[in-house]
Amino acid sequence: MAVATEQQPFGEDSSRRPNVKSASAFRTISEVSTELDLPQHVLRFWESKFPQIKPMKRNGRRRYYRPEDLVMLRHIRGLLYNDGYTIKGAQKLLRESGGKIEEVGAEITKTETASLSAEKTNELKAVLTELDDIKKLIS
Repeated sequence: MAVATEQQPFGEDSSRRPNVKSASAFRTISEVSTELDLPQHVLRFWESKFPQIKPMKRNGRRRYYRPEDLVMLRHIRGLLYNDGYTIKGAQKLLRESGGKIEEVGAEITKTETASLSAEKTNELKAVLTELDDIKKLIS
């Protein structure tokens, strides 16, 4: 008679802590895609349009994004999705600033980048949505 034993699904180990990378760690395209809520093909496209984004490529052209690449990608995402810039407009702005992030409130430090988890980002998005709804009611 066989005895049934309870097994954990493959890859799950309750004794392991969650995989949290340090702020200075390199990230793969899938990690960046998840963190910035962007499809991977958009990140690849932006690499062709913005020379400021230069991930390292290793092992069969696998991309590894540096922390400064992540800061620049966040800035570009903000320009395109939040501030309403076109790709040409964002390119011009970055070219004129020498590729530096100089706008007020746009600079994100490595510590702030590390402390922004996906959960916090979702909470902030919910608050922004709620504030927009309130603004519409007042107007």
